[in-house]
Amino acid sequence: MIEEAQKKDLFWLYVGVAIFVIVTGIFMIKQSENDKFAPIKQQLDEENAQMNIRVLN
Repeated sequence: MIEEAQKKDLFWLYVGVAIFVIVTGIFMIKQSENDKFAPIKQQLDEENAQMNIRVLN
């Protein structure tokens, strides 16, 4: 009976660790994508700033 309770506790611990690892992995992948495309985003922002010409009536 006591062993079953400990197995349940370890099961939820394993589930929690697995979820943490998965979420951390997704976060790291997203961060690397942001770093990879940062120069392109900067270039697009510069082009938009240059194209932001206001037409006065």
